Amino acid sequence: MRMIRDPKGRFPERPYYTNDELDRECERLVRDLHRKRNQEARPRITTDELHLLIELNDASLDSSADLTIYGDDVEGVTAFHPDGDPEVAISDRLANDPRRENRLRTTLAHEFGHVHFHRHLWAGKFQHGQLFDRRSHENKAICKRDTIIQAANYDWMEWQAGYVSGAILMPVTSIRRLVSDYCQERDLHAAVAVRSDHGRQIVGAVMETFQVSEEAAQVRLKVLKLLGESDRQGSLFG
Repeated sequence: MRMIRDPKGRFPERPYYTNDELDRECERLVRDLHRKRNQEARPRITTDELHLLIELNDASLDSSADLTIYGDDVEGVTAFHPDGDPEVAISDRLANDPRRENRLRTTLAHEFGHVHFHRHLWAGKFQHGQLFDRRSHENKAICKRDTIIQAANYDWMEWQAGYVSGAILMPVTSIRRLVSDYCQERDLHAAVAVRSDHGRQIVGAVMETFQVSEEAAQVRLKVLKLLGESDRQGSLFG
């Protein structure tokens, strides 16, 4: 990781992580969590473990909060304070609807990304005397439904948290192994199109293995270049 100028002007500098750096750190975090709980490593992190991952990073968690004050499309908020630990709030519309557990899992992992990878930015602001009223939006990452999984690159903070969400829920080594095994069994050597029959089978396997939504599975597979928009986009693993 290196620090570069923040073009949005929210901070003097912002962290630049490569995808590989984020993937390695997220795998380490999940592996360490399982080790602390004396559990064998496994590809899927449970919803309870996502809660625990946030709390073990010295953040409080309200997993059923009314966030409509921030807008009808806000599903998660992480607030940073100079006089206390970060506070994570998840929309009650996710927590109270069992049909939306996959979305809840994605949002929990996204907010964890803010807590773990971005808290030092606010700490720097506080250290230099910038204080915010607890009702202010300036000390908060306010995460909307449409950007939790895949934000535009220029929205670097939401993009990073979105990438972290995918990397926590679908660890890079495990998802690559799943796709490799699928393709080797079928003698597939070129990138598979996401909308092809094989692509749909792979997406379905990722959804089942990692307990994620179809959208989250597709985004992760495409970001890792394990699926493409069309066939013949090069080697899968070379």
